[in-house]
Amino acid sequence: MKGRPTSTTRTQTARRPVRALFSPGRQSRTHETTSQGATTSLGAARAAGSVVFAMLLGASLSGAARAQNPSEQMPPLRSASEIPAQLTARTYTTLSSETSARLDRIGTRVGEHFNKGDLLIVFDCKTQRAQVARAKAVSTQAEKTAAINQRLANLKSIGELELDVSRAEVEKARADLAIANAAASKCEIAAPFDGVTVEQKAQAFQYATPGQPLLEILDKRSLEVELIAPSRWLAWLKPGYGFAVHIEETDKTYHAEITRISGRVDPVSQTIKVFGEIHDNAAELMAGMSGRANISPPK
Repeated sequence: MKGRPTSTTRTQTARRPVRALFSPGRQSRTHETTSQGATTSLGAARAAGSVVFAMLLGASLSGAARAQNPSEQMPPLRSASEIPAQLTARTYTTLSSETSARLDRIGTRVGEHFNKGDLLIVFDCKTQRAQVARAKAVSTQAEKTAAINQRLANLKSIGELELDVSRAEVEKARADLAIANAAASKCEIAAPFDGVTVEQKAQAFQYATPGQPLLEILDKRSLEVELIAPSRWLAWLKPGYGFAVHIEETDKTYHAEITRISGRVDPVSQTIKVFGEIHDNAAELMAGMSGRANISPPK
């Protein structure tokens, strides 16, 4: 039939839109759009990289400027003969408990001064005191028994064995009394030297155990200067060598001299510990203060 299209004609007509979808002109436009997007992303990345580089460069220049500014860093030593110095207490200790008991009273606080022999810590030791009283009674009984046995031995009423046993009982009772007194003596802790309390590690009415730290004390009158000196100075640095030390906290300079030198050199830093003593009467100095020591070599 003439007016009716064939199946081949319908197939070709249906395929025309598909060919148009994948036509070279459309592919070119798609490629151009993709290329433009990639170019835009690359440009944004380059711009971001430029901003980051500028920030890093600014931070680097700012750090260099701070490093060159002497007011923002620790001031250096003025000369090779200056070394750091620190004041330390020659006499200091930590008072610890020697018994298991409740703390009845602490007679000092942080910052308070005390004299040698002052009671700093008192424990509640009713049990220890009772043991002392019992040991005294047993000792008295043993002594009286031994005295009576001695009279009986003089009268030939008992033998030497009974007399020796009674004498041994006296020695045993005296030993028990000494043990009880030793235990009771730990119920009080007296100051071993004149000093000041720097730290309190326990409170009153707290139960303490043997070895527990209670107080840290030191003698602030016996201070010494601790130095870290180059080991090459050992050729001329000896005990008795004079030097000057400037303390930062007081902003004063004091006269001092070397008193002792450590017996070992640090092999890594090639330094050695050196200790000195300040001759000036400076009551304002305290342990922990720091400064600089100026030790000039001999000419």
